[in-house]
Amino acid sequence: MDQTNRIALDGAAIQEMREANETRAAFCRFLASLYLYELTDEQIEAFAHIEIAGDGTAIDEGLRAIKEYLRHRHGGTRQELAVDYARVFLGAGSYDRILAPPYESVFTSEERILMQDARDGAVTYYRRGGLDLPADNTTPEDHLGFELQFAAVLADRANEALDGDDAVSLADAVSLARSFFVHHQQNWLPALCEAVDEFAETDFYRGVAQMTRGYVESEAAFFDEAAAALSLGAAVDEIRPAWDGADEDAPSAAEGVVAS
Repeated sequence: MDQTNRIALDGAAIQEMREANETRAAFCRFLASLYLYELTDEQIEAFAHIEIAGDGTAIDEGLRAIKEYLRHRHGGTRQELAVDYARVFLGAGSYDRILAPPYESVFTSEERILMQDARDGAVTYYRRGGLDLPADNTTPEDHLGFELQFAAVLADRANEALDGDDAVSLADAVSLARSFFVHHQQNWLPALCEAVDEFAETDFYRGVAQMTRGYVESEAAFFDEAAAALSLGAAVDEIRPAWDGADEDAPSAAEGVVAS
């Protein structure tokens, strides 16, 4: 390898970033599953016995609320949670709107409807990363679950660059992830969490909202530190679709999928 492309971090810093990326990827996939699917009995039992870190973070507070709710679980808990999930995220029983739809477009467009600019923007990022959703997918691409899975893929990719001592690939992965976070997560997730707090009828999903706040806080802190360590600069440019003045060199062919 060209010596000029080696990562200019000491061993301790590389290990710290590697561990942070592993934790980030796992948490992104975990949180994505809570927005994409109703809970299974096995998940409910696992949550009931989950270890609480006790570190006072919003993630910790959310897990604590979830565990306390499940301390009183009973034979109807799964159905109770399924009803709350369907009501809050899918609009079941609501005649005029979905109460807390986990779609970026709804929270960032003036019309508050699906399939707006945020959807096109998310797809642009996925394709810049050489990824796409399966051909048979029918869910709008700016669903939070997909966005979190994409963030997990980029965290994995950053660790691949660390393992390969590839400074360019590391900077590319972190820069893309940072830009996606700023322009497609940090900008709307606080509003989603407020909506979940307002409309959820169970402390479980209010706990999920609190964990999501913790995700935003922890990602912001990670990218501040990573940007400084890798000298990425303060500016976080947004990648726009080609029809909106984007970089025409962005890949158009998918090399993988965001979700399986």
